[in-house]
Amino acid sequence: MKLTRRHVVSLAAGAVASSAIAPLAWAQAYPTRPIRIVVGFAPGGSTDIAARIIAQWLTERLGKQVVIENRAGAASNIAAETVARAAPDGHTLLLVSSADTINATLHPRPNFIFTREIAPVAGLTQQPQVLLANPAVPTKTFVELIAYVKANPGKVDIASAGNGSISHLAGELLKMSAGIELVHLPYRGSGPALTDLLAGHVQISFSGMAGSVQHLKSGRLRALAVSTTKRSEVLPDVPAIAEFYPGFAAVSLFGIGTPRNTPADIIDKLNSEINAGLADAKVAAQFADLGGTVLTGPPTAFGQLVADETEKWAKVIRAANIKQE
Repeated sequence: MKLTRRHVVSLAAGAVASSAIAPLAWAQAYPTRPIRIVVGFAPGGSTDIAARIIAQWLTERLGKQVVIENRAGAASNIAAETVARAAPDGHTLLLVSSADTINATLHPRPNFIFTREIAPVAGLTQQPQVLLANPAVPTKTFVELIAYVKANPGKVDIASAGNGSISHLAGELLKMSAGIELVHLPYRGSGPALTDLLAGHVQISFSGMAGSVQHLKSGRLRALAVSTTKRSEVLPDVPAIAEFYPGFAAVSLFGIGTPRNTPADIIDKLNSEINAGLADAKVAAQFADLGGTVLTGPPTAFGQLVADETEKWAKVIRAANIKQE
């Protein structure tokens, strides 16, 4: 059949209309199967718990099971690359954490730039690190600790969850901000570091809020400061380090990412549902139990936060000459 100009125009108009409708139909149909959230750490930690909180909410809201897949190893690089290689259809998500903002500098990989490979979806929560001291340390306040360390340069040990961990970088940032010398003792995880701090084998350490509160209540450890720019509602009597060194911040960051090229309408749908969850009193309370505050906002806001954190930690890593193990 010979196509007239009218036929051609009509077909072209139909194609344009179909392409405009397709993304909307795709978003309305999404998800079509179970969704997995890939977590770069073993079950039981704060990262895993954060993923499970939002997974339960999304399961209820989206009508499809949202499951957690723990792909521990290589400081969360394995999980990030798993998601980056997945189909960009919204059915494979990444639990983004501070490790991803640190890895860009500490564990650089050719042809893999996190902020290019993973598209931001939504923030979840940020959790402070608590500067803890064994009661045997002869300081009861943050100001006294700084004075004590300055009077005893290179004689105070600070434990961390491992080389390049957020607790390690928080300590390095404190050293740079206060102009003090501390002896860094890296452990294989926050659990072993906390165990030795409780036993008095090390003197101070930065640690996550969730694992610290019970030891603070029992008096086995002393909280000297928190690493957020403002005081924590969980520990309102404990000062923020930023009160003494303006701008100081070292938080554990959690959010959701997806492979690049995931359709914007799917990202927007996920962002909307996640923000609804963070506004829910029950969900917000679960994150508060981890010692964190929720991070609401559009995908661009979370993406900018990840970029800012990546840049900040790059400066600390280079200034402290931290090398990957």
